[in-house]
Amino acid sequence: MAIKLRLIVMNFLQFAVWGAYLTSMGRYLGNVGMGSNIGIFYSVQGLVSIFMPALIGIVSDRWVPAQRMLGICHAIAGAAMLSAAAYGFSAGDGVQFSILFSLYTLSVAFYMPTLALSNSVAYNALEKAGMDTVKDFPPVRVFGTVGFICSMWLVDLLHFQATPMQFGISGLVGLLLAGYSFTLPHCPTNKGKGGKSFSEALGLQAFSLFKQKKMALFFVFSMLLGVSLQITNGFANPFIYSFGAESEYAQTFGVQHANILISLSQISETLCILLIPFFLKRFGIKQVMLMAMLAWVFRFAFFGLGNPGGGVWLFVLSMIVYGMAFDFFNVSGSLFVDKETDPSLRSSAQGLFFLMTNGIGATIGTLTAQKVVNMFTQPLTVGETTYTVGDWSTVWFIFAAYALVVAILFALVFKYKHVPEEM
Repeated sequence: MAIKLRLIVMNFLQFAVWGAYLTSMGRYLGNVGMGSNIGIFYSVQGLVSIFMPALIGIVSDRWVPAQRMLGICHAIAGAAMLSAAAYGFSAGDGVQFSILFSLYTLSVAFYMPTLALSNSVAYNALEKAGMDTVKDFPPVRVFGTVGFICSMWLVDLLHFQATPMQFGISGLVGLLLAGYSFTLPHCPTNKGKGGKSFSEALGLQAFSLFKQKKMALFFVFSMLLGVSLQITNGFANPFIYSFGAESEYAQTFGVQHANILISLSQISETLCILLIPFFLKRFGIKQVMLMAMLAWVFRFAFFGLGNPGGGVWLFVLSMIVYGMAFDFFNVSGSLFVDKETDPSLRSSAQGLFFLMTNGIGATIGTLTAQKVVNMFTQPLTVGETTYTVGDWSTVWFIFAAYALVVAILFALVFKYKHVPEEM
């Protein structure tokens, strides 16, 4: 039980680092005149996810124990994020894109590999304690989402959503976790035992799966769905806050506490994870993945139809369906890869699945979304506050239409028969 508690603390801090800025950074960027660059900042997560986890994974496998590598990465990421906060405060409204972007990129480049490293540390510790990782890890991991939500609320309630202090909170938590990581159970390395090569860690062997029509279609659709993954993280907060430019909505809860409203999405995630086994057994992997795609349609459409006043219930519905949109595809997709690939390729195939969704797909999605947002919105300064105003409804309906097309194509093209006995 003691080791579980220690891993709960690790997961709580791991995702609290991310939650401090992930959903509110767009608000700050808009406030300092960088609203047209929000997509570029969010695309960095996808770009570094293509190669940094592989590089850090090789170092961890062969030379530096995972718990120490976790601490080193968080120390670098935390220091860079604190530097971004310090620069933001010192520069005020004169923030230069090149400096802030460089510090932010350095932090994200070392943070993204820790998502895998923290899992490795947890699996190793649970196995050493004689526990079942399949049974005992999920209850530990759910506290990561709790940590994400808590840091979102902290930033919101302390009025840091439009300030660089959100980076400061993230950096401080990261440095705390860096020190804590060095106290976690030792993870052995594979030095001299044939650790993974770079191509293995990056999942390049799995590209041979593209020779199979079914797997090729799956990975293509994984990339197409990955396009949607980071759009609302980048633009939901500036969108909801844009209603503040209208006196009718300026004092509504949603405008004043956009992060808390958005956190309903993460709460929905924790509940939807618990529903996945039932849905997989009842409907099968293809239908569950299709439900996720349709959920993205509703996620975007409800944003396009709602407002923080009388239409706030549509925002709430958008937050609720997010859990299904995000988790149903990620979890069922991962299970599909595990089920349909040879054991010798499973790790590489999982790496390819991550690369297609959170790497290539998410990068394309955030950069494209930025172009759409720039096309239909523009900054408006009222007093000392800058809002991103315009035809947001059209923006969200374009995203919804895209998700609907992907869902229809998936339903028609991807063939997979559910066999209940196998689930």
